[in-house]
Amino acid sequence: MNKNLLILGAGQYGKIAKEIAEAMNCFSKIDFLDDNDKNALGKLNEMDRFVNAYSYAIVAIGNPVLRISLIHQLEEKCFIVAILVHPKAYISPTANIYPGCIVEPMAVVNSEAVIHKGVIISAGSIVNHTAMVGDVSHLDVGSIVKSNTIVPMGYKVEAGEVFLGTEMFALDIIGTDYISQKIDENADWYQNYVKAFGRIPSIY
Repeated sequence: MNKNLLILGAGQYGKIAKEIAEAMNCFSKIDFLDDNDKNALGKLNEMDRFVNAYSYAIVAIGNPVLRISLIHQLEEKCFIVAILVHPKAYISPTANIYPGCIVEPMAVVNSEAVIHKGVIISAGSIVNHTAMVGDVSHLDVGSIVKSNTIVPMGYKVEAGEVFLGTEMFALDIIGTDYISQKIDENADWYQNYVKAFGRIPSIY
């Protein structure tokens, strides 16, 4: 195993991911795959070529459907899907962050929060205690997720927004596991998630 990182996507999110990875000072080499960047090592669909040279990989692409698809492909091809956390972010020791997440500087993830796969937490965002953020969501700059709420999968909390959740969720807290007591399977976000990802949301 080596300490080389392959970033899928060389656009705005990719550049941020590279800067965070450099600030972490734990990767020996950092390179890109991208369909449109001439400086990238190859195209996104050429990841197979690099599995031996790069043990770690992460997807830094804004589109949540493409992001989760590429994360699954990386896992299938036996890359280690990295977690990038800027040294100036705060992550509670009791928080749980899944692979593929990118946490930018000055972000805060408080106690017993759960951040699911492929989430982007932008600079200055706060995830308060015992909140849950679903797969491939994006918390934009300066957003706040209220305690004891669930951010649906693929959802974007806009810059500066305070996400208050919805009354359809009532949570039982068992350690760091959260179980929804009431699930509206006819809600638009739920149906859109199933249509996009071909499965029910993973937190249920």
